Amino acid sequence: MDNRKRPELTPEEQQRRMRLPRQEDREMLGIVSGMMGASRMRVACKDGKERMCRIPGRMKNTIWVKEGDVVIMKPWEIQGDIKGDIVWRYNPLQARILKEKGYI
Repeated sequence: MDNRKRPELTPEEQQRRMRLPRQEDREMLGIVSGMMGASRMRVACKDGKERMCRIPGRMKNTIWVKEGDVVIMKPWEIQGDIKGDIVWRYNPLQARILKEKGYI
């Protein structure tokens, strides 16, 4: 196993590699506004609604979300106005780039 660290990405490289919400999957940006426990949290979404979102089981141990993080969430097919799943979490540098670009 190779123990060498990956080279740090410059902000320009991070901007090119950044994942954006996919319209065909109905994904949207949001900011975590509160932690509810049991991998559930309140997310203030870009469309103006606040949804109860959860971290799916396949991502539960790989993604760590805290209050104030910028995330991509996907509304559920049923009860999509009040519930959804968290699909992606941005790191602080990526969140700053999104704010500068006007996405959030």
